[in-house]
Amino acid sequence: MTMNRLARLDHKYLWHPFTQMKDWLREEPILIVAGEGPELIDARGNRYLDANASIWTNLHGHRRPDLDEAVRVQLERIAHSSALGLANEPASLLAEQLVKVANPPGLFRGKKGEAAALPGPRLAKVFYSDDGSTAMEAGLKMAYEFARRTGRGPKPRFLSLGAAYHGDTIGAVSLGHIDLFHAAYRGLLFKTDQVPSPFCYRCRFNKAKPERADAREYRRCRWECLKALEQRLERARKRGRPYSAFVFEPLIQGAAGMRPQPEGWLRRAAALVRDHGALLIADEIMTGFGRTGFRPGDKTRNPLFACHHEGVQPDLMALAKGLTGGYLPMAATLSSQSIFDAFLGEYAEFKTFFHGHSYTGNQLGAAVSLASLRLLRAPETLAARRRLQRALTESLSRLWKLPAVGDIRQTGLVAGVELVKDWKRREPWPAAAQTGARVCRAMARRGVLTRPVGDVVVIMPPYCMSEEQIERVVEALDAGIRETLGS
Repeated sequence: MTMNRLARLDHKYLWHPFTQMKDWLREEPILIVAGEGPELIDARGNRYLDANASIWTNLHGHRRPDLDEAVRVQLERIAHSSALGLANEPASLLAEQLVKVANPPGLFRGKKGEAAALPGPRLAKVFYSDDGSTAMEAGLKMAYEFARRTGRGPKPRFLSLGAAYHGDTIGAVSLGHIDLFHAAYRGLLFKTDQVPSPFCYRCRFNKAKPERADAREYRRCRWECLKALEQRLERARKRGRPYSAFVFEPLIQGAAGMRPQPEGWLRRAAALVRDHGALLIADEIMTGFGRTGFRPGDKTRNPLFACHHEGVQPDLMALAKGLTGGYLPMAATLSSQSIFDAFLGEYAEFKTFFHGHSYTGNQLGAAVSLASLRLLRAPETLAARRRLQRALTESLSRLWKLPAVGDIRQTGLVAGVELVKDWKRREPWPAAAQTGARVCRAMARRGVLTRPVGDVVVIMPPYCMSEEQIERVVEALDAGIRETLGS
């Protein structure tokens, strides 16, 4: 079959992210030309279920009429004007709504009305940027200067989790601890410290033997990961060099391989960090806008942010990906009032936050974000997300019978299925085998598109996907594993 002309142009001119281009150039790529609901359509007319929400961004499906309309209406007025010295309508309205949803009623109260253990600050200000990396970069700079200006040390220090990934700009990479992604740039980076990721499936402190269930459910440990965090914080304080901030993805680490945290870890970790006077910087880029679903005991009826499942309110919160429903590149960093106040002063004092982006507060992005937030708070959308989470749990459970499945990790509407050589020993496949990628290619032949993180196959559906379509996704994964690795 003759290669599509656009695919030939791609091969000739494009350089793709996180892609070994030598492999890419060996075969014709799937070339997407359209989308409809939870489906993507290629240049040959084939339809695929978008099982990772177009790299974790698309919340409501493709060509959603109300989101399309929001872009069209705004486009008839203006597409973009500078936020340097000017304000605009949709960016102002969106900032108001983001502050409202980031401070949900009931978050700061216990069941009997008593003050919660971790009330945290009220998130009060919104700084716009372009994507997740820039949202983290802005938050990092805010925290750095806040620490210096409030007398917390001339050289602020940062702590993050093992296997952390917070983006690809230099500051965000400095916070990361995945050698595969970050080691090559070590000479460009500033030093940050790490503490163990609370990853029960491969935690050296977990004494439980493997079972056919989520490792969080049968773990046997003494919260050694929290003890390591406490010891690190205490050691830094005794040396007179306390940490300025702790940076984390709440509930689940995405690019680390969909590493979920056991219930209670986030609340306990946040308490330790607060006790040592450090800021909490939450990376909600992947986890935000309802992606982490629902669980018993949630303090809010419609939890849009992962932190709030455990009653934790950070000092800085980075948002991107789902902010616009997956329509346009836009990001936001939410800040407490006290951090904002540290940048207030007379012109000649130069306390300004010297950081910005050409497309900050973009009107098209803000307009579609407002429409997306309305959808997220609609009762029918809320009910659909609950149904979808239950359907995903039920469908994934069938995969435990496959010996190549080592762990199935689900947090709300995020799931990762780890493929192994031997589930009883948790033995991984060698990287050269490209096991996860081969299984995903087999899924594509069955009309389902997703992308693995190593040998962890990611399932992260748009919220409009039906229960029957979720079943098709898992059936394709089941068949893909059998075809690639045997039954």
